[in-house]
Amino acid sequence: MPMPDLSRRQLLRSAGAAALAATAAASGAVSSAATAASSAASSAGSAVAAAARRTTLAGVIRKAAPGPGGYTTLVAGPGEKHVVRTDLGVKPKKGRVKRRRGVLAFAQLSDVHVTDAQSPLRVEWVDRWDDEDAENGPTGLLSSSYRPHEMLAAHIADSMVREINAIGKGPVTGKPLALAVQTGDNSDNAQLNEIRWNIDVLDGGEVRIDSGDLEKWEGVADLEPGFYDIHYYHPDPLPEGVEPDRPRAKYGFPAFPGLLDAARRPFTAEGLKMPWISVFGNHDGLVQGNFPTAIEGLSAVATGSTKVISPPAEVSKGEVLLALATGRVTEILQKVMSSPGARTVTSDPDRRLLSRAEVVAEHFTTKTWLKGHGFTQQNLADGTAYYTLDRGRIRFVGLDTVNLAGGSNGSIDQAQHAWLKSTLKQAKKDNKLVVVCSHHTSTSMDNNAGGNRVLGDEVVTTLLAHPNVVAWVNGHTHTNNVWARKKPQGKGGFWEINTASHIDWPQQSRLIEIANNKDRTLSIFATMVDHGGPVAPDAADLDDTHALASIGRELAANDWHERAVGRTGTRQDRNVELLIANPLRW
Repeated sequence: MPMPDLSRRQLLRSAGAAALAATAAASGAVSSAATAASSAASSAGSAVAAAARRTTLAGVIRKAAPGPGGYTTLVAGPGEKHVVRTDLGVKPKKGRVKRRRGVLAFAQLSDVHVTDAQSPLRVEWVDRWDDEDAENGPTGLLSSSYRPHEMLAAHIADSMVREINAIGKGPVTGKPLALAVQTGDNSDNAQLNEIRWNIDVLDGGEVRIDSGDLEKWEGVADLEPGFYDIHYYHPDPLPEGVEPDRPRAKYGFPAFPGLLDAARRPFTAEGLKMPWISVFGNHDGLVQGNFPTAIEGLSAVATGSTKVISPPAEVSKGEVLLALATGRVTEILQKVMSSPGARTVTSDPDRRLLSRAEVVAEHFTTKTWLKGHGFTQQNLADGTAYYTLDRGRIRFVGLDTVNLAGGSNGSIDQAQHAWLKSTLKQAKKDNKLVVVCSHHTSTSMDNNAGGNRVLGDEVVTTLLAHPNVVAWVNGHTHTNNVWARKKPQGKGGFWEINTASHIDWPQQSRLIEIANNKDRTLSIFATMVDHGGPVAPDAADLDDTHALASIGRELAANDWHERAVGRTGTRQDRNVELLIANPLRW
């Protein structure tokens, strides 16, 4: 257990108390002061221990043995200690635990994907072409178009917010969480209502995840006669004589009666009890994370009254994949929107698509003091989405890695790259450590659509040229990964910390702590956090966000397209202590 991080003022007060005690006539004064100091240290240690008990250091939620259809319940398993990683050539020195002092602690939330699951612009109908028995086999490109639990994404986010608030401190250093970083794909489909729901969940206050007709659900999960499709999960009891859907009949999914209505009900989000900042993700700026919002007809579909439930027979899997590759979706949209598988739903202007500038602007409509949530007045003026924000000795550098020309993977433009170089030079002059935040990982920044883009390898080279860069925190993969980015020759480099999503199993976030070991090294602790939903959901309890988040987690663990995907990462990618040389003299 590390020693408590005592401030200079606390030490001076302790010294003053000792001096008074030395001159006190009563011999008991010394013992009284010692008892008080011991009590304070014990209290600080207890706070750290309490924080650790709510993380995966104490226990990890795991899958149980699969049952009928492969459906698995979830169970509580043993915790995981921090694995010490020395990939950058920095070895742990004796006595570092006692010398260690916390510098900063913060939370990372990623890929929340707050979803308007009733939107006409959803393309759930392509998901079936990634089933194991699909024509020509699954592709892996279409499965994220539909998830059986996507109506619960905002409730999962609120449950995670509540858990992070309850933890409140770094589980190693005991430093209060100074801020939270949301690393993109905060929404799912670049719609106004999704962007607002995400902001409102993190800000706190009443939130209602509903659109169109506020009296009923209108989408693929309901039991509307004439549009019932067995490829989707329907949580309510099926009427007599209706063929069971595939999730129940083939994969063992249970019923959760009343779930759709519970997901639509207003709830009071707790809101983060710390400042939060955000970066731009491909699902925040592109339709379904792939297509430019300016494509003719897309916004009209989003705000319109026609929702496709089942694809027409004349639309092939090959056509859809070609449209995905080329961005030419208008012809397919025209086909499916006029097909028998399209139903009439209630239109909603709040489903309109937003530009990048409009997404940034929405972050200035907030209930908290941090207007913009990282985004700046300069971003509003220039139409950009990259910025810096200081917290103590740390300078956070938020990148915009979305290529608005289209495509799910990322890159940056030349102007942002020049800004990044200048920003890193200034941070060195200002004696700041740098933590870079973005949506995409370095390895997923390979998108040169539109030409003349700066890709991941070049960004890594730029960051390696500045020793005060200690970490790059990102999302996009929905998987826990930690990579050492080493200099080509000799020791040194930085750590790339990639964190799983809220939308897919295992639905985790991270707490990240930077500590000074007082031996010219730093330790970066990364600790996984499960949200606050009960391990085992209760079908009869749909009354709060923890209960709904619990259902969402179990359904995510059983998504038939995700069962074989190892998004939890290895032990080397979860709870870790990452050693790095301290580039600054403090």
